[in-house]
Amino acid sequence: MDSPNAIEVSHVTKRFGQHVAVDDLSFDVRKGEIFAVLGPNGAGKTTTIRMILDIIRPDAGKIAVLGGPFSEATKARIGYLPEERGLYKNVRLVELLTYLGTLKGLAAHEASRRAERMLDEVGLGANKKSKVSELSRGMSQKVQFIATVLHDPDLIIIDEPFSGLDPVNTDMVKSMIFERRARGTTIVMSLHEMYQIEEMADRLMMINRGKRVLYGPVDEVRQQYAENAVIVSGEGDWAALPGVVRVQPDDVGRSFTLYLANGVTPDDIMQALAASPAHHVKSFALAVPRLNDIFIRVAGGPENNHNHNHREASREPAQTVANR
Repeated sequence: MDSPNAIEVSHVTKRFGQHVAVDDLSFDVRKGEIFAVLGPNGAGKTTTIRMILDIIRPDAGKIAVLGGPFSEATKARIGYLPEERGLYKNVRLVELLTYLGTLKGLAAHEASRRAERMLDEVGLGANKKSKVSELSRGMSQKVQFIATVLHDPDLIIIDEPFSGLDPVNTDMVKSMIFERRARGTTIVMSLHEMYQIEEMADRLMMINRGKRVLYGPVDEVRQQYAENAVIVSGEGDWAALPGVVRVQPDDVGRSFTLYLANGVTPDDIMQALAASPAHHVKSFALAVPRLNDIFIRVAGGPENNHNHNHREASREPAQTVANR
């Protein structure tokens, strides 16, 4: 039976001398999803990615990529953009991309055709004959992304894909990533920007000190760290609602966080509002923390760095936020 997973990592450990970089790590990446890997510096993210790519070997555990152990055939089905960028500086763009495409199994004429088309798509059509040394950092980053996806890989692994890009070009690369996900490509991203993970990723894994400390659908992870509170906007005396113990307005006073007593649920508050003629509600939502706040809670302090028994998200879809 064909596995639904593009990557399966099972009880993998990697040591460098006395240092345990990755400690009994298990997770899977499903076909056709965007999967985010996050964690503080030195957590083991890059080591994990390099083991998936067979650049280094684990000391223990097993890794399956695209249905089996890593092989030369597997390599041709993967596009990898590392954080440490590198392109031949004195080669013209089309020639460089054509050469890199042939290394991934494309015929030279097909690689050249794809390179010219994709350079046009990212606004570098006029630079086709330019050398890499003549490009800005942002231009070079776009060329490297093209090199990563030119051969239309089944699995794309990218480390900080938006580094060096302005907002316009960031949106362009995001659109290209979403387009490939829509075609069934699996994308693994290592990112530091939490808002980009919230916007793009289907599921995530956070590593801290080599161990998995968060894992699951992005919405589910956020909801597991939610307080017993709701966010509302509209008109009325929110503190007068039964079960509300504290009201906190936002910075501009447009919405209010209602903190609830133990045993009081958001459904109770919604029912009370529906029955109250003194309240007019424009919006109603669960008070779910941002990933950035969760990241700080999990990895922000020494006490957290030593505590690996954090809650993990289930594999079931997250409950949707209610709006009225």
